[in-house]
Amino acid sequence: MKNEEIKYPIYLDYCATTPVLPEVIDAMLPYFTTKFGNSSSKDHLYGLQAEKDVNEALIQITHLIHADPNDLVITSGATEAINLALRGIYSEYCNKGNHIITVKTEHKAVLDTCNYLEGIGADVTYLDVDNEGLINIEELERTIRNDTILIAVMYANNETGVIQDIASIGRLARKNNILFFCDATQAVGLLDIEVERLGIDLMCMSAHKMYGPKGIGALYIRKGIKLEPQITGGAQQNGMRSGTLNVPAIIGFAKASEINSEIKGKEYQRLKSLRDHFEEALLKTGKVKINGSIQNRLPHVCNLYFTEKEADEIILPLRDKMAVSTGSACNSKIVKPSHVLKAMSLSDNEANSSIRFSFGTQTNLDNVKICINNIESILI
Repeated sequence: MKNEEIKYPIYLDYCATTPVLPEVIDAMLPYFTTKFGNSSSKDHLYGLQAEKDVNEALIQITHLIHADPNDLVITSGATEAINLALRGIYSEYCNKGNHIITVKTEHKAVLDTCNYLEGIGADVTYLDVDNEGLINIEELERTIRNDTILIAVMYANNETGVIQDIASIGRLARKNNILFFCDATQAVGLLDIEVERLGIDLMCMSAHKMYGPKGIGALYIRKGIKLEPQITGGAQQNGMRSGTLNVPAIIGFAKASEINSEIKGKEYQRLKSLRDHFEEALLKTGKVKINGSIQNRLPHVCNLYFTEKEADEIILPLRDKMAVSTGSACNSKIVKPSHVLKAMSLSDNEANSSIRFSFGTQTNLDNVKICINNIESILI
């Protein structure tokens, strides 16, 4: 690709959202026009065809995580799935105990929901992480109590890409007869996830993080687990989540799942190579450090601390050339340090001088080299 063909700004914020693949759009289009039936309408062929197609789509989606399609509840996204899981489990199991264990670096959807549950009687323990962003499994075990009903730990962090030891957490939860919820929003589509082997009882995901449409996600619920529905009014999805299903988006979710299943191994290596090249070049300036574990992280994410510049001093001058994120609520006037980086013992200044870069399908070596040159021009 020649430089003049490159589309600016170069997009390096795939952790925030991804472009919908053309194949996904093509798969969805008929369900807006000729195949527009309501999958809950059982009295005519339009509804029956929609139901059949939705059921086939669920098979494709769950294939990505090696699960049974009957164990999947479609939601509007990962945030709703998180709320259904945490609120639903607490409501159903609070007679057994009120203790929940989570981590200080979880997504705000988990932390804010836990804060709400504390207001209605839950006792929540927020685990620390080390300077690499990893929890201590032994500390987790020490935190377990007789009244612990749920452990909530994300698979891979949305700001740093750091991957927790999910298999060990799953084994610990099963050993103590505690439910394990995992936010796998950033990991699904890139990592090979087998929910049963990993001991995951509930897991959320979102289509728009894996080249599908926005506004559609899912919650995996292991067979036999009960939780109180949070949306009622029609008993769709076995009563777990009422409301007319978004058939076009489900079809798009399934097509994105199919594509990711086919390419994830090759794409993992390609993205890791681009990310490593990007980091190696910037580290040579002597003015950059990597935040989080270098070994245990997603292949397409890097969170960099710029030792001599605040994030805005890089982001704002390059806004027309590249699209990146601090990973927190931040602009040129009001800076709120990332709770993730703060939990990893970074100072306010260090957190405010950090930027998340994340790569994806439209990223190539020419893109990466241009971004390196642009950043170096500001650093040097």
